[in-house]
Amino acid sequence: MSKSLVRSLVVFVLLVVASLSGFAKTYQIGITQIVEHPALDAAVDGFQQALADAGITAKYDRQNAQGDMSMAMMIAQKFVSSKVDLILAVATPTAQAVANTTKDIPILITAVTDPKAAGLVKSNQRSGTNVCGTSDLNPVDRQLALFKEIGRKINRIGVVYNAGEANSVIQVEMAKVEAKKLGFRIVEAPVSNSSEVYQAALSLVGRVDAIYVPTDNTVVSAFESVAKIAADYDLPLIPGEENGVPRGGFATVGIDYYRLGYQTGEIAVDILAGKVKPADLPIQYQTDLKLVVNPKAAAAQGFSLPQSLLDQADVVIE
Repeated sequence: MSKSLVRSLVVFVLLVVASLSGFAKTYQIGITQIVEHPALDAAVDGFQQALADAGITAKYDRQNAQGDMSMAMMIAQKFVSSKVDLILAVATPTAQAVANTTKDIPILITAVTDPKAAGLVKSNQRSGTNVCGTSDLNPVDRQLALFKEIGRKINRIGVVYNAGEANSVIQVEMAKVEAKKLGFRIVEAPVSNSSEVYQAALSLVGRVDAIYVPTDNTVVSAFESVAKIAADYDLPLIPGEENGVPRGGFATVGIDYYRLGYQTGEIAVDILAGKVKPADLPIQYQTDLKLVVNPKAAAAQGFSLPQSLLDQADVVIE
């Protein structure tokens, strides 16, 4: 058998397999991300892996808005003019940008705290729009409760966040409610961009006993600035997502963003296969949360993690 005939047979078999799986084309997929940081990067990696595992061939146009909403709008307009088959929007601001730009192209979202409150869907139970995907709503109550377990007297908790991010405002309001139940008081330190994060964290020194950082894209992109203040002034620090623990948080009960992205990719697979429509789908959540602890970060913040917390941990950062 000649080499050319073998190559032809291989191509034929691949085309047959692709046809049977429902993915006989190369899909053009735009990915828009508000900023670059480990959690959001992991979500994109998980999304792409889910599509690869399903046998989808895709050409990705991956863009980063660098925290600039005008750039996020330009990216959205670029994807629409390019007539991509599907858009992945990572985080609330970029999701809002693409949702405001197209009502026709399917939009998959991830790392969005409350899609309905952000104006992306008509209901979190049934989208009713061209937008669907996953939420990274974190267990604020369980996270703040960790401050009760470390043997330190804590009354006031500082929260560093971007007041311009809808997802962050929602989490701060949640934190106020849960803090009151736990006997804490929230002290806010808002920022408008990542360059302000260090000074905002520094402004909390002398006014709070601990710091909490929600899943705020602006602050998380500069998380090490908050971790430095926490270590320099012995302030226990809890991040809203688990990627913040190896970066200097002492613990959190958090979401695995890679798995969240993979979950989003599985939804995208069904949409590309024509099995479902975004408008008919609910927003999905991650229920398998992990307690992640960092004894070294705790020591840097002036205390030792109690053995009871170490025993409960799913992951211990060495």
